[in-house]
Amino acid sequence: MTAEPPFVLCGPAGVVIADGVQACYRDVAAAQSALHSGAASIVLGAIAFDVNGPAALLTPRSVRRPAELPDWPTGPMPAVHVAGAIPAADEHRTRVRRARDQLADAGSSLQKVVLARALRLEADAALDARTIVRRLVANDPAAYGYLVDLSAAGGAYSGTALVGASPELLVARDGDRVTCQPFAGSAARFPDAELDAAAGAALTDSAKDRHEHQLVVDTMTAALRPLCSELNFPPTPTLSRTTALWHLSTPITARLRDISTTAIDLMLALHPTPAVGGVPTAAATELIGALEGDRGFYAGAVGWCDADGDGRWVVTIRCAQLAADRLTALAHAGGGIVAESDPDGEVAETTTKFITILSALGVQP
Repeated sequence: MTAEPPFVLCGPAGVVIADGVQACYRDVAAAQSALHSGAASIVLGAIAFDVNGPAALLTPRSVRRPAELPDWPTGPMPAVHVAGAIPAADEHRTRVRRARDQLADAGSSLQKVVLARALRLEADAALDARTIVRRLVANDPAAYGYLVDLSAAGGAYSGTALVGASPELLVARDGDRVTCQPFAGSAARFPDAELDAAAGAALTDSAKDRHEHQLVVDTMTAALRPLCSELNFPPTPTLSRTTALWHLSTPITARLRDISTTAIDLMLALHPTPAVGGVPTAAATELIGALEGDRGFYAGAVGWCDADGDGRWVVTIRCAQLAADRLTALAHAGGGIVAESDPDGEVAETTTKFITILSALGVQP
């Protein structure tokens, strides 16, 4: 497994690959200190959904920025099958109902909460994370493919890896320019062109999904305003597509008020967005903790920040955490719950969102 690099992030803005590990950071503050002091020229890795949990950040011995991913193997892969669900579909429906009850409670401040479920996966032989990321990117070239060694987080994370293909750019900083592309609201795609177009149009017209998406945009722009000027975003969301899903997305651009604000600072100001947490953040994350427990690195952020403060972070969705022996994995998928949510529809949404990682693993959902 030593052939797997400790970090890969690829997408529309190019490819970043780390070689070797010079230093590890289990918390974000230590990584920021290394950048500020000049001890590190770049920090890369992942943060967990709970920013107070352990991080998996590192400074590599070297960084490559090739035009495309290396010619890593794309298969054949060992057979992979679903060994179980956490929780079962019926329990997920029950959790959705509990969330809806709290959303409807006149004394509650909660407006939206994102609830996720997981699949336990088992492979007949050890998986190669490089093969998985290559397959993910081949299946959806517009997505941000990523691979992160989580060993820096310590404990049970030693030797594990996170691999996925996220459609969602949390934040990018290039000089004083800031870019975000939040996603919220989704619908399954269809092989039939007519049905597929109708599904996209229905999503665009969905009051429930437009409401869910607007909560995300409002919260993110409110977080950016103290740090940025010239905040620009369209009044209505854009219809975006991945191989498996239609999404509502909104491109946001801005300029930093203070150039000392780094890509990590921006990431921390925005994470977790309502696209993976909820509104308001504190109430939503409290309910997520009560219903789901610790999410680990699912719905966290993967990315990098250099000593100039530039960097790019994506939301860690459409992913699986590979065990140290690469024989098992845990895949997560979630959906935003608002007052209008239907429990059956939410199970169906997570089932569709699993397609991205399951297809790369050769598993039928």
